[in-house]
Amino acid sequence: MAEALKMDPDEIEELFSDCLQRMGLNYYPPCPKSQQVIGLSPHSDAGALSIVLQLNETDGLQIRKDGKWIPVKPMPNALVVNIGDMLEILSNGAYPSIEHRVTVNPTVERLSIVTFHSTHPDAEIGPALSLIDPPHKPALFRRETLKKYYQNFFAQKLNGKTTSLDFMRLGNGDQSS
Repeated sequence: MAEALKMDPDEIEELFSDCLQRMGLNYYPPCPKSQQVIGLSPHSDAGALSIVLQLNETDGLQIRKDGKWIPVKPMPNALVVNIGDMLEILSNGAYPSIEHRVTVNPTVERLSIVTFHSTHPDAEIGPALSLIDPPHKPALFRRETLKKYYQNFFAQKLNGKTTSLDFMRLGNGDQSS
């Protein structure tokens, strides 16, 4: 990724050496009124990458593309890799995070395992310095400690992608941190 972005490789190595990883196990029971509920509200993930294994190959994971919800068809032994908000910020918008949600099935349970990968705990989150060149390539996001970044993310409701990124987004040419 660093090479594709023409980013200083030492910068990404420093951010992700001794990185944080969390794991989640998700169980969505069958729901006879599945059209009236959602399994997990639309959102984008806070970390850099999320890797999902859809265990029993039951439909439910959907991504938003061009304003429409597109099902992610489960495939045997396949992993789904989602780009998270942290990577969108780090890449200064070059790699947008993926808004997704989970629906429930009326007759079949859904099981998944997800691992969330983010920077090391002492990192400062913001666009890679090697990608910023004001005024040609201004920063789109501010810099913040990982602790404050996560505090803000988890203080908000899961309510789509933009809500989670607004805290970090610079507006009206404000380049302060």
